[in-house]
Formats: sequence, structure tokens, C-alpha cells
Amino acid sequence: MKFKMKGFTITTRRKERDAMNRKRLCTRCVVRSLCLIWLLALCFAAMAANTELNNKESGEETSAEGVKAATEEKKETPEEARPAVQPELEADSQGPPQIQLPDTETADIRQQIQALRISLDQRLIAVESTRGRLSYAESLLKRLQDEYNSFELRLEKAGLNLTGNYANLLQQRLDRLRRQGIAEDLIRDIENQLSTAREEQLRLEEFEAVIDPGDDARDQLRSQRASLIRQLHKAVTEHIQALNEYYNTVSALQERVEAYQTLLQQRLFWLPSEPVVGVETLTELFGAAGWFAGQWRLEPLSDTMGESVQAHGVYIAFLITILALLLIKRGAIKRNLKANSRFVGNVGHDRIDFTVYALVNSVLLALPGVLVLAILSLLLMEGPDFFFALSGGLATAALVTLLLAFIHAVARQGGLGDTHFNWHIDSLRALRRELPFLLAVIIPITVIMPTTATPDGSEFVDSLGRLLFTAVSVALSTFAHRIMSAVRTDRPENKRLLALHALAVATPLVLVVASLLGYHYTALELERNLFISICWIAFNAMLFYIGLRALSVRERRLTLARLRERREAERKLAETREAAESSGEGIPQMLDMPEMNLKDINQQSTALLRILISVLIITGLWPLWASLIPALQLFDSITLWTIATDLDGGDPLPITLGDLLLALFVGVGTVLAVRNLPGTLEVMVLSRMKLEPGTGYAITTLTTYTLVLIGVVVFLGVIGVQWSKLQWLVAALGVGLGFGLQEIVANFVSGIILLFERPIRVGDTVTIDGITGTVSRIRIRATTLVDWDRKEQIIPNKTFVTQDLTNWTLSDSITRVILQVGVAYGSDIDQVQELLTEVAQNNERVVDDPAPAVFCVGLGDSRIDFELRVFVKDPLDIMPLSHELNAAMTRALHEAGIEIPFPQQDIHVRTIADT
Repeated sequence: MKFKMKGFTITTRRKERDAMNRKRLCTRCVVRSLCLIWLLALCFAAMAANTELNNKESGEETSAEGVKAATEEKKETPEEARPAVQPELEADSQGPPQIQLPDTETADIRQQIQALRISLDQRLIAVESTRGRLSYAESLLKRLQDEYNSFELRLEKAGLNLTGNYANLLQQRLDRLRRQGIAEDLIRDIENQLSTAREEQLRLEEFEAVIDPGDDARDQLRSQRASLIRQLHKAVTEHIQALNEYYNTVSALQERVEAYQTLLQQRLFWLPSEPVVGVETLTELFGAAGWFAGQWRLEPLSDTMGESVQAHGVYIAFLITILALLLIKRGAIKRNLKANSRFVGNVGHDRIDFTVYALVNSVLLALPGVLVLAILSLLLMEGPDFFFALSGGLATAALVTLLLAFIHAVARQGGLGDTHFNWHIDSLRALRRELPFLLAVIIPITVIMPTTATPDGSEFVDSLGRLLFTAVSVALSTFAHRIMSAVRTDRPENKRLLALHALAVATPLVLVVASLLGYHYTALELERNLFISICWIAFNAMLFYIGLRALSVRERRLTLARLRERREAERKLAETREAAESSGEGIPQMLDMPEMNLKDINQQSTALLRILISVLIITGLWPLWASLIPALQLFDSITLWTIATDLDGGDPLPITLGDLLLALFVGVGTVLAVRNLPGTLEVMVLSRMKLEPGTGYAITTLTTYTLVLIGVVVFLGVIGVQWSKLQWLVAALGVGLGFGLQEIVANFVSGIILLFERPIRVGDTVTIDGITGTVSRIRIRATTLVDWDRKEQIIPNKTFVTQDLTNWTLSDSITRVILQVGVAYGSDIDQVQELLTEVAQNNERVVDDPAPAVFCVGLGDSRIDFELRVFVKDPLDIMPLSHELNAAMTRALHEAGIEIPFPQQDIHVRTIADT
């Protein structure tokens, strides 16, 4: 009995669905006909060939065993006799009408009652309709679940001992499931109805709150209105509950359909889908050639082009305009591409922008052929099945042309590969020579291949389809041989390249053998995945080389900046040493600036970029190949342990082998990222911010600690360690740090403060706790000072934060020096002041701003006291300056006849007479 209702039917819009299915088949077959890289197919194809030969030798015996096995399964599982489930659901074309609540101020109460009654009737109909759809969806889900379990059991019992006819039946069931699925807009339609119903529920509550209950003779009408509101509110609530259940059921049904399709795809991957190529195949080829030639009739072609122009004329005109502009500007694009390579390698002018511009120009050079194929695809889009299939083939050929033509533009002389990426010259020459040949073979086959998926051409899949597949595979094998020969020109004895050469040449040929032996579906699936894989790998490879180029530009500029800084530092150090030699003070021979070695920066940044690209590649390829290789799905089926959840009555959470491998992957990735992050930060971030070396060192250190913390948290979360069970351990660890490691933690935090706040820097002259010296090293736990005696003083960082600190050179290295001198009484004070001022101004170590000053500061017992106050550029000039000024003052006063008196003391001797 078939269930039908408004907006919910089993068989509708067959014509549109057939058109969509035809388009899907065209696209899938074309994609499968493209094989640009060949990975890990040798072992499987050999096994497939062996299995097919064994089946061929066994002949009718295998078929008899298969019939016998099927008979036994039928006895064991009587539910097989039921017809296959058709899981087809469509969206409700028209949802329940929105409730129109009357205005309480203007509408009459009778009008309000009438409107509420109409809304209630409509809502009750909508509730019944939703319950009917829910009932049908639940029965459909139950039947599909039973069919899935039964079918899975039959496949497990049969194993690989299945005939080619059985594989064809599996393919038919897979195609039917793809055609008869859940409508794409069904779940969205349910969500919209749920949202509308919740809004109406809220509006009803507000409407009931604002109505006037009244106390006049119309109480009966108001009571009736209130009753209708309550009934309508109840109906809306029931509708929301039904929609929620319907949403959950449809979601479960969609998941089961997807699991069913995955099961069929995995089993079809290991079964022959076509008979072995024989004499009949050659006969069918002549019929396919006649059929293909007979499709090219002038009248249908002209009608198709006319309808396509009417439907897509705007797009066709736009593409033709773009094509004309590209052809006109092609010369300018080539000149611009050449100009982008002019400054590559020039440290002063090189920028990553040149590489980006060259990339854009390479894409523009590859577009004309792509646009021609796209225009032809639009011109054939509105025709019958044959021309529609050709349109899909032309569209796919346009994508293939874009990829191959872009590679050819990258490999051209003076292009990206030559000047920007420094690729192997022989490989580039081979690409320029062989890519036109590959295009000439692949593009026509890509255009023709979808025609075998049409209703009239489906009978030629095993003949024409396999012939085209063989031609493509042979062309790819030839292309791989020539390219790998060029790559191995200068390294002919490299065993790794030799193995890659053999694999690249043999894999397409092995796929041809598998197709000819009947495993055509398997070969097509491998081609589809290999095509997607090569596109993904090529995209990531381009990202890698662009990133490598950006790192190279930054590293060269950083190298130049470091050389300039080093020369300036050496000059200052020489001046300091000269001043120290004259002052008799000791200074450190070299300062330990917290910056990385340029060689380490290069290695770390390159390693981190390679790790990131590898992670992107693996992340994209894993879900692609996991659906075809059951061995990759075993990791999620092996449970290592379970953990209890915090939910009451919740099932334990299993931790599988896949989770453990993911946790190990996170741990290894964290270690590699921590080891290689400092170099990348230095090149890409810190060098652009013009920070002091200490600040960059602090940022790198904190970032490393943050990465370690995140990695540990993710690692523990993946293996099931919950924070609620670790919080006591963390609390205990905090107490231990507070008591046992208090000083270490205090010094660590103080080191971070010193590196960020920068009260001291490497090379500063400081005085702390009676120790004066030059800062030579700042680390996380302690700071090293070299005093004037050349002794290294290791001072904990906490001391610099908690005690008084004198930094002689923090913001200004100019320091004041005060010298005292005395002259005899009777000397001319003004003359003395002029002489001392002249002495200070004639000394080169004394700065002009602030200017030197001389003051008479006191009258002593035997002299008049003067002070000479001057400023010096560097603290190391204090001792030499004191010597020079004292000598000059003594000389100037002596020449002027001004006496510098000795200390005088009058002694009076009193004689006491004898009494």
C-alpha cells in the first residue's frame, strides 16, 4: 500500500530527477576518466587480476556455488523476499498557514473568534499531516534498517565469491539509492516550520496576556475566545513535538541511506563490474563507432545551439568578451610575467608580491583554452542526452585544461618554476615539451567519455568506455616515463627516484589490466580518487613553494639587517673597549644577545612549513581514501578502553585505536611545532615588528609554553582524560609550586617581566645591591652581570624586580661628574671660575649639552672651595675625565699664579707659670 498526501508523495517529478541523475552520471564518469597521478594501486590490481583469473578457471562451478550460497541464505533469512525499500522523501511544498491573530483594539470579538477557529482548524490539519509523514518516515526507517542489516549479513557470508552479474545488481541498487534519496531541502523545510511554530506559540501567549477578560454580558463570547486560544496553543505545541520527532527521524533516515551507499561502494570496489575483454568487445566497438557518428546530425545540433544561446546568451557573451580581452592582452601579460622576475634574488628590491603577480599572470595565460571549452559547453547544454553529455564532458575538460595549462605556464622560460622556485631545468624543459601531447590525448577523451553514461550509450561502457580508459592510461604512462627520465638526468643511480619512476609508469598500465579483466568500476574509482589526490597535492605543493619563497625573501632581508646590526655592534664594542682601556675598567668580551642563529632560523622555518603542508595533505587525503580501503576503518572499530561520562545514565565513551593514533599524532605535531616555531616567528612576525632582541625572545618563549599547554590539553582530551578528574592534581601541583618551588617560580615570572618591561637590557651598566657592572646575559631564571673586575655575577631575576636598581644607560648614557678644587684666600674668584670653565670646555669628553658649570661652594679653614660640574657621554669616561680635568686645572691655576694651599692649622702654645 502506497502512502500519499499533499506535499508528500513517493513518485513525482520523474523527469527532473532523471535529468539530475543524468548530469550526475556524466560528471562522475568524466572525473573518473582523468588520472594524473598514480598511488598505491599495484598490489590491489595484481590481486584483482588473480581473483578474476581464478573465477574464470572455475567457470560454472563458481556460479553454481554462488547459487547454492544464495539459496542457503534465502532459507536462513526469509525477510529477503520482501521488496527493496525505496527511501524517497520530498519536502512539503506548502507548510501550514501562519496564524493571523486579530487586533485586540480594532477587531470585534466575533471576528476574533472566527479567525481563531479558522487558525485552529488549519493547525489541526497540519498536525495530522505531520504525524502522517512522521509515521511513514518511521516505517521507512525501520524497513531500511532491517534491509541494511540483512544485506550486510548476506555480503559477509558471501565474501568475495560473487559473480559479475551480482556486481551489476549491486551497482543498480547503488544507482537507485542515489536517485531515490532524501530531498535536499526537506530538513531545511522542517527547520523553517519549527522556527515558525515556535514564534506563533510565543505570539499566542502574548495575545492571551493582553486580551480584556471583561465582566459584562459578553462574558460567554470571551470565554469561548479564551477556550479557542488554549486549544490553538495546545495544537501548536503538539505540532512542534511532531516536527521535532519528524526532524530526528528524517535525519536518522538520511544517515542510514548514506551508510547503505557506503556499504555498496566498498563491496563494489572489490568485485568485477564488466566481463573480460574478448572478441565480443571488438564487435561492440564497431557498433559504438557507428552510434557515435550517427549522433552528429545537423538539425539537432543547430536546435541545441539555438536553445542554449537563448538560455545562456548572457554568460556566453561574457565569456567571449573575456576571451577576446585575454587574447588582445596576451603579449602584455607575457611581458609583465618577465618583468616580475627582474628583481628576484635582489635583497634590496625583492618582494613576495612579485611571485603573487607572476602566479596571477600564469593563470591568465592558461585561461584562453579553458574559456573556449566553457563556451562550447554552454552552447550544447540545452540539447538532448547526447549533446548534454558532451556539454558535461566539455565542462570537465575545461577544468583539466586549466590544471595542465597552468602547469605549462608555470614551467615556461622565465616563469614561476624557473626564476621564482628554481625548479630543475631539465624537468621544466620536459614539462614544456610533453604537456601539449598529454592535452591532445586527454581532452578529446574527456569530452567523449560522458556519452557512454547516456541511456543510448550505456551499452557501450564495457567497450568504448574501456577503450578510452586504456588510451588515457597509456598516454599517462608515456608522459610519466618521459618526465621521470628528465628528473633522473643528473641522478640516474638514485634508488628512490628509480622506484618512483617504475611505480609511476607501471600503475596506469596495471589499472588498464584490471579494467580489461573486468574490474572497470574499481579502476574508475581509483582514477577518481587519484585525480582528486593529485589536485589536492598540487595545490598544497604550490602553497609550499610560495611559502618557501616568502620565507626566503624574509630571511635574506633579515640576514642583511643582522649584518648591519653586527657591524654597528662591533663598532660600539670597539669604542667601549678603547674607553675601558683608558679607564682601567674591565668589560665583557662579548654580549649574549638573545637572538637566533640565521642557519637555525632557515632550518626551523622550512621544517615547520613542510610539517604544516604535510598535515594539510594528510587531512585532505585521509577521508578520501578511507571510504575505499577498509583497512583504514579498522582503527575506529578497535576499542582500547572506555571512560565514564558525567551524564546520568549515559553510555561509557569508547576510546579506539584511531583515537590513540590521533593523540600520538597531536603529541608528535606539538613537539615538532615547538622545536621549529621560533625560527618561523622570527622570520615572519618578529622581524617585521622591529622589537628589541629581548622582547622577541620573550614572545617566542611564551608562545612555546602556550603551544605545549594546548598540545597537552588536546592530547589528554583525545585519549579521554577529563578535566574534572585532573583538577585535584592541578590544585596539588599549584600548592607544591607555591611552597617547594616558590623561588624558582618567582624568578621565572620575574624573568618574563624583565624581558617585557625591559628595565635592563643587554649591554646596560647597572648598579644593584652594591654591585656595578654590564648586563651580558638575560635568561628566564637569572641575569649575568660582568663587573669592572671582569667577574661574572649571577643575580636572580627576582632581585631586579623587588630591590632598588640603578640603570646608568637605560634611556640616556650621559652622566654627571663633580670635581672639587680649593684656592688660597686672596685669589681672584672670577678668574678662578673662568679658568675652570675654560678647562672643562676644552676637554673632548665633556658634552656641550648640558653645559659645564663652576661654582664657589664654601669657605674652608685654609682655602676657598670650588666645584666643577660636567657631563660625560658614557660611564666609562668618568675615570679618564677625572684624570684629565684634575691635571688641566692644576696646570691652569699654576700658570695663573693662583695657589692651591695645603691644609693649614694654627697652634697656640700657652705657658702656665709655676704657682
